Amino acid sequence: MPHKNPRSFSPSEFQSRILGWYHDNHRVLPWRETGNNAVTPYAVWLSEIMLQQTTVPAVIPYFLKFTAAWPDVRALAAAKDEDVMAAWAGLGYYARARNLLKCARTIVEDWGGEFPQTQEDLLSLPGIGPYTAAAVAAIAFAEGATVVDGNIERIVARVFAIDTPLPQGKGDIRRAADRIFEGMSRRPAGDIRSYPQALMDIGAGVCTPTSPACDQCPVAGMCLAKARGNPAQYPVRAPKKAVPTRTGHVFWIEDQQGYVVFQTRDHDRMLGGMTGLPTTDWDRPDVHPSQNPLETLLDECSVLSRTHVGTDRKS
Repeated sequence: MPHKNPRSFSPSEFQSRILGWYHDNHRVLPWRETGNNAVTPYAVWLSEIMLQQTTVPAVIPYFLKFTAAWPDVRALAAAKDEDVMAAWAGLGYYARARNLLKCARTIVEDWGGEFPQTQEDLLSLPGIGPYTAAAVAAIAFAEGATVVDGNIERIVARVFAIDTPLPQGKGDIRRAADRIFEGMSRRPAGDIRSYPQALMDIGAGVCTPTSPACDQCPVAGMCLAKARGNPAQYPVRAPKKAVPTRTGHVFWIEDQQGYVVFQTRDHDRMLGGMTGLPTTDWDRPDVHPSQNPLETLLDECSVLSRTHVGTDRKS
């Protein structure tokens, strides 16, 4: 049943309520400031790259593994590509790992090993887009940037009941997000750092995609979607496009000594840079499937052996 109309939106009241909730309900995560340990731009950047299209529970062990092996950006820049790709295995979206290395090396080579501190300069780095640049600038350097990830996008769409379907509606949501960050740059540095993280936590645990817990939300009284009685309908999404089906062949090839052939995939392919069993070009829609995939693969295997792509003894 629809509720009464929400109160007039006040950016300062909205922010204060969000920050008050965060003080009592924040998640404890390894990349956040805890106790006397100051948050580092390396931890913020690394976690944000890992969290793209990946859940927090899945990222935590990878983050801990990476920071144990490469505790700062200089150590990561000096790492071998294959070691980083192996450590990333299982996290998905492998272009992120390749861009992680490119970015780390750019920071060392062009910025003396220190992260640039403004959103504009961060955007010049490989693999850093508008969201990541804003998140690092705000959380690591207390710049009053407008940070909009999927969780914050959902909150904004509901607070202002934005009806334009995604992805077309992203522009409307981004402009509306400026309202919830309005005046944030005038707040204390601690508030600037905490505010986007508070919004992310509310999006993850309260203003969830389905069945939002509006009774637990500190800004429910300002939410137009709640007043309309249909918050779960926001953000509005356009109908999904059909996902194409692709087929191919995977090959297990071993010699008489029990050695198995593995292949390092080209960087411009799906799972690029990863090592695995040889396959046909199933992930290249512009390449016509071979009439005889085994014959094609045997030709490729001669290349693999000459270039020493890799073998491993079968267990």
